[in-house]
Amino acid sequence: MIRSVVRGFGASLPKRVMTNREMEEKVDTTDEWIVQRTGIRQRYIAGEGETTASLGEAAARAALENAGLAPADIDVIIVATSTPDNTFPATAVNIQNRLGMHHGAAFDMQAVCSGFVYAVATADAYIRGGLARRVLVIGAETFSRILDWNDRTTCVLFGDGAGAIVLEGQEGNGTTADRGILTAQLRSDGAHKEKLYVDGGPSTTGTVGHLRMEGREVFKHAVGMITDVIEAAFEATGTTAEDLDWLVPHQANRRIIDGSAKKLGIPLEKVVVTVDLHGNTSAASIPLALSVAASDGRIKKGDLVLLEAMGGGFTWGSVLLRW
Repeated sequence: MIRSVVRGFGASLPKRVMTNREMEEKVDTTDEWIVQRTGIRQRYIAGEGETTASLGEAAARAALENAGLAPADIDVIIVATSTPDNTFPATAVNIQNRLGMHHGAAFDMQAVCSGFVYAVATADAYIRGGLARRVLVIGAETFSRILDWNDRTTCVLFGDGAGAIVLEGQEGNGTTADRGILTAQLRSDGAHKEKLYVDGGPSTTGTVGHLRMEGREVFKHAVGMITDVIEAAFEATGTTAEDLDWLVPHQANRRIIDGSAKKLGIPLEKVVVTVDLHGNTSAASIPLALSVAASDGRIKKGDLVLLEAMGGGFTWGSVLLRW
């Protein structure tokens, strides 16, 4: 059978780092409060000339270089983002053009913080269905542009950045020993919209709007929803938490990450955590964390890696793959 194997990875971050100390000068908060409740110590903020497309392009080029490939080798580009450069065309088309790629297809995917997981699952379907051999999957965000910088409960949480992987179809034996994606589990429930959303849009207010969140409500649902899709991945593949080499979660909140790992019996030393460095970068957080852990040698060829995320909507999902 055909498996979608990670051929390369890459990341890109804005030049500017904003620490919690700098946050103290903007809103009524403290470094201690932010670290204690979220685990975040700093985040990257896009400056002039830095956009979702420019960050996504840089991450894409890094992933292609890591894979030893060129844009001509890619069949499809999928960009997961909630902060596109324009309402249309898709940021993916913009990145396609920036890469000098004039063939194939490119489109955006919107599932907020779960976007990268949704995009990876979609790329896997394209590859297994014979519609593409290689797919460039990018998670890119400039969430700083939709934050209310007077709202201390949200502006301290988010940052900007981009990460990317190249997925390639390769022959597998149909067992969990295969390299590549073994299963993807996706969920959504629109009844939770008011708990995490942006209060604007072309069809409603004609404005971009700002992010709004009921933090306690999101936290209350997060661990259970994350556990659901992780247990579903184990059940689908006949694996267990003991078989796992690495959990790479969406980097939203350290307490949610630790709570989910504890509930599932996954040792914290098997969890990749970058929320302290990047903050919550929405759809970019998992590929950024993957890039960090693969670059420093933690994630190695043959490792069993689990990706999971939850985002506004609510959306949530997991992908189990062998690196």
